[in-house]
Parts: sequence; structure tokens; C-alpha cells
Amino acid sequence: MIKNIDHLVLTISNLERTKAFYCEMLGMTFEEFAEGRQALKFGSSKINLHIVGQELTPRAHLAKPGTADLCFIIEGTLSAMRARLDAAGVAILEGPVRRTGARGPITSLYVRDPDLNLIELSVYDE
Repeated sequence: MIKNIDHLVLTISNLERTKAFYCEMLGMTFEEFAEGRQALKFGSSKINLHIVGQELTPRAHLAKPGTADLCFIIEGTLSAMRARLDAAGVAILEGPVRRTGARGPITSLYVRDPDLNLIELSVYDE
């Protein structure tokens, strides 16, 4: 039986742009590990990063930048996140909108990361 997600892998085109978005904008931390591999850490999970053309094997069948659709539960309020995104010039695609998360109703903002992956930033509704 599955207990939780340990890590995901994103195929990216530019490490520095990815680090800036996920670390500076979303508060993740960057780490290098095991022979120069890179990851973004948050909570008890991480996102391993593969640079397009330099992917490790085994890998997803179609490992390409811009093919992910990820939802993150944020700390704080959506209005504070929106202000942060606006200040950085990150376009809001949609939101706030009501959706359903793994544990119940959420409200979300949708943006794109530097590789055009769809990123949903959410809070659980009270």
C-alpha cells in the first residue's frame, strides 16, 4: 500500500530559472546530492531535477519540460501569495477558484513555472 509521495521528477530546460521560481517565489530549498544531482525540497518531499538532454535513467517515457501539472498546498493566504506573484510579474492564469484536493475542498491560483508546467497553489477551505 502507498503511504505518501517521497519525490517527483521534473525535466527542466534551465536550472537557474527553475531555482529562482521555486526557491525565491515558492520558498523551496535547493540541494545538490549524489554526484551532482539537484533537487528542490519542501516539507517532507522533494522534486528531483533533470535537465533536458541530461536525464538520468530510468526516466519517464516522454520526459520533457512543460509536461507537468502540480498542485502545492501553501502556507499563509492566497491573497498574500497573489501579492507575491504580482510583485514578481508572474501571471495568474486562473483564480482564485474552488477545487477538490486530496483531503477536501481547496481554493487555488494557477500559474506557470519557467518551463510552462502548470502550477496550482492552494489552501484548504475551512
